[in-house]
Amino acid sequence: MTDRELFYRYLGLPSFTPMGLDIVQAEGVWLTARDGKRYLDLVSGIAVSNIGHRHPAVLDAIREQLDKYLYLNVYGEFIQSPQVRLAKQLTDLLPSTLDAVYFVNSGSEAIEGALKLAKRYTGRREVIAFHHAYHGSTNGALSILGNEEMKFAFRPLIPDTRFLCFNNLLELEYITKNTACVVAETIQAEAGLILPNPDFLLQLRKRCNETGTLLVIDDVQMGFGRTGTLFSFEHYGIVPDILVLAKALGAGMPLGAFIAPRKIMDALAFQPELGHITTFGGHPVSCAAALAGIEVLLTENLLSEVEIKGRLFEEQLKDHSAILSFRRRGLAMGVDLADPAKRKEFLESALDNGIILDWYLFKPATFRIAPPLTITTEEIEEACERLFTALDCIR
Repeated sequence: MTDRELFYRYLGLPSFTPMGLDIVQAEGVWLTARDGKRYLDLVSGIAVSNIGHRHPAVLDAIREQLDKYLYLNVYGEFIQSPQVRLAKQLTDLLPSTLDAVYFVNSGSEAIEGALKLAKRYTGRREVIAFHHAYHGSTNGALSILGNEEMKFAFRPLIPDTRFLCFNNLLELEYITKNTACVVAETIQAEAGLILPNPDFLLQLRKRCNETGTLLVIDDVQMGFGRTGTLFSFEHYGIVPDILVLAKALGAGMPLGAFIAPRKIMDALAFQPELGHITTFGGHPVSCAAALAGIEVLLTENLLSEVEIKGRLFEEQLKDHSAILSFRRRGLAMGVDLADPAKRKEFLESALDNGIILDWYLFKPATFRIAPPLTITTEEIEEACERLFTALDCIR
């Protein structure tokens, strides 16, 4: 059987309409299919490959770690150099209050850990999230997912959850002294890239302070340079009580983390002991890759180029007649089609023209552009030419 036949026969699939590309090589911003066709990856594997596919520095770090050890023991028992050095690096780059890192395998797991930590530390049960938010698909993460269609089949979920409208200042009064935490994205990604209104996140932070509620910021999609700063909350003058990271953190390897002040994080270590445990969380090879990836972000001048590159996409695309509106922060873009009925036709045309695109889960007439930060000006020009060809087919 071919790999394609095996894919459809033996893999559990999340939908009956996968893209189904048979990729045999990835390098930088390019993916190569088995038939030799090359595709520009304009979604970075959904915000994972921020420094491009197979960055040489990351490959070197992985090889070096492979010569030492792969797996030793469950998380938090043995001292593993890649873990501790990565934790130190992250805390050095974050506000001083965020000084304790708990590594897991993914964003969903990091959200689960953050929810448990908030309830354990505060002794409260209520969790507040926002309509149209996406935080993962495990049971706890699904409970705070702000879209009923994606979760109604899996009820009952975790009780004592409440949803507010993002950017609605009046609804912040529903955060009370019964609320353990509020979980928020700084930019709502799957809602179609919804940017916060001026002062909203500051007022959210203020209300959490007033009620003793922990503010959990989900920076899974927007972290590690996507918006032009290392962490997206830096744009908005706030500091979270718990920060959730994943996706680009591992530089292509599976890795997630939740980060909190030591006095909060220690609540998971007693009553009960082992309040949160993981077997493979913070895998040493993933941590070695993450360290190399952060070094690339800091030394290759990528962050300073994000706004310039994002503006180049916007200037070339926003006035096309097939585009209704264009939202952007750095190299995170949400592009609304003028005719939502032509979504499928546009996606097929983009693929035919060698462009990998994706749709925001809760706004299917909006496509995302979120290429690796390493994309060059010449590659942006080529991407826009191909996108124009695809857009011309639906106007």
